Amino acid sequence: MGVRILVVEDEIEIADFIVRGLREEGFTVESKLNGTDGWHAMQTEPWDLILLDWWLPDEDGITLIHRLREAGDLTPIMLLTARDAVSDRVKGLDAGADDYLCKPFAFEELLARVRSLNRRKDQRSAMVLSYYDLTADISTHRVERAGQRLDLTAKEYSLLTFFMRRTGEVLSRTRIYEQVWDQRYDGISNTLEVHIKELRRKLEMHGDRLIQTVRGQGYLFDKSEQTE
Repeated sequence: MGVRILVVEDEIEIADFIVRGLREEGFTVESKLNGTDGWHAMQTEPWDLILLDWWLPDEDGITLIHRLREAGDLTPIMLLTARDAVSDRVKGLDAGADDYLCKPFAFEELLARVRSLNRRKDQRSAMVLSYYDLTADISTHRVERAGQRLDLTAKEYSLLTFFMRRTGEVLSRTRIYEQVWDQRYDGISNTLEVHIKELRRKLEMHGDRLIQTVRGQGYLFDKSEQTE
């Protein structure tokens, strides 16, 4: 599947100009003319990039950015607007936009910025572990589930990312101790069990159980029914 771009722009001539040009460059593009339709498209379909006008009928672009980011959606957003004051640019970027392009603009500049944002998205994706509604950003150590940030200790974070890199694999207590604690399991300590219990508690505040106990074998990170 190619790169999918959503254009939310109420000026029909500008929207057509953007859509036609990006399609000629090989992108898959759809457009919406108001905030309500734009928000519906953001919620119902996956996008690689969103080009969003600041001033829109009903909900404006800044409001949509806030809603999208609060929902935990990190899709790159380029804000399009005739407002070129520094304070406006700062407001747009602080709201959660990834880039800002002032009207009128040359299509060549828009295309260059689209390509740049797409490259950054690819690089960021390589730094993010994800499983269903759970994400862990390796570069910032930020963990979210269902759009809610989880406050994990350093050891809980290490334990979680160890599991996320090995989804569907039964992991023995010995292996977990050796990799996460860098020591051999003595068969007596309950350190692992204590950390598993607390990590489960934090994860399950926002969803179903992900860390399963496999009796006599260890643990399994999988969104299946509990096996203990």
